[in-house]
Amino acid sequence: MNIDVIVIGGGPAGMFAAITAAGRGQRVVLLEANNRLGKKLLITGKGRCNVTNNCTAQEVMQNIPRNGRFLYSALENCPPQFVMDFFEKRNCPLKTERGNRVFPVTDKAQSILDCLKSEMQRLHIKVITARVQEILTENGSVTGVRTQNGTFSANNVILATGGVSYPATGSTGDGYRMAQSLGHTLVEPEGSLVPLETAGDVCQSMQGLSLRNVGVKLLDGKGKLLYKDFGELLFTHFGVSGPTVLSASAHLKGDSCKLQLDLKPALDEGKLNERILRDMATYKNRAMENALTDLLPRSMIPAVLKMASIPAELQANSLTKQQRRALLELLKCFPVDVVGKRPVAEAIITSGGIKVSEINPKTMESKTVSGLYFAGEIIDCDAYTGGFNLQIAWATGYAAGMAVNL
Repeated sequence: MNIDVIVIGGGPAGMFAAITAAGRGQRVVLLEANNRLGKKLLITGKGRCNVTNNCTAQEVMQNIPRNGRFLYSALENCPPQFVMDFFEKRNCPLKTERGNRVFPVTDKAQSILDCLKSEMQRLHIKVITARVQEILTENGSVTGVRTQNGTFSANNVILATGGVSYPATGSTGDGYRMAQSLGHTLVEPEGSLVPLETAGDVCQSMQGLSLRNVGVKLLDGKGKLLYKDFGELLFTHFGVSGPTVLSASAHLKGDSCKLQLDLKPALDEGKLNERILRDMATYKNRAMENALTDLLPRSMIPAVLKMASIPAELQANSLTKQQRRALLELLKCFPVDVVGKRPVAEAIITSGGIKVSEINPKTMESKTVSGLYFAGEIIDCDAYTGGFNLQIAWATGYAAGMAVNL
């Protein structure tokens, strides 16, 4: 086979890179270790695929806590609108939901994958199931790859093998090893956008409870604010999860961090105090465990009363001013002690990867090896939830695909 470009990895970044290169007339072969493309893409956005975020390139960068500036050129050339136009022009209509999150109208990630596969077919991109063992070079330039099925020759290789999160989808860290063997530096990978484990049993006692509108602050061991957010949170058997927690995890430093939850962000202390007084008057003859049902989800009441040192059986009309104050403070600042992240295998994305200072930000080409390009999660860049990580995949894939064999 005469091949101009070999793409290693059939995820979103790899497929978009292959399509971009082939659209420029390059002869492209895509090598994928799995027996099908886009395994991880199919589980993104809970199977709905949060394609991108309907915002500007600048706003995308503001949602990338690690190495956002490195992506300036890639995002300017392939902003969210470019990505949205790509799919909509190919009979895959999209819709924008809360937080500017973009999904296919079908609510199925399969629609996005089918669109990419159809375009690859149209551009005659050859897809081969093979695990790459080594990228071959000569005199500092790429000459091809070696797989368990034999050797493929090409002067350009785009490495888009992902990170190490969700290893069942094929993200096994192979790309890291290949890049390191060619002299690249690996920033130690760890989970990002990952649930958090908490101390004690307070969160565990509320397992399954989802809060929709909650203020979340992440503080380090010295009380310094690391991150704040507003939105959804889920209590689990190990601690906490949900979009606000996943984004907060990108800022976790060390293990001695604390979350502070504002359970009533729409009410300031004065209004919340009035609300509590009103409820206590309405349910004055009830026990406290039954007097808070208008204020809190029922499964949360025992935990709140315990933390505020208020007996569950205490009658509402017997609540002291000090107890009411303790309740108010707890509702505005509910503390959760974080002991660490869940394992990287449970993370949505990987933080860490190939050091960005060793990659040309305009072309995604290696500064170490001529003809070697990077795309997607293998690069040391990661973002918050909301479609931003897939936007990084599209933008870096596009940059690599546009640059190969120039």
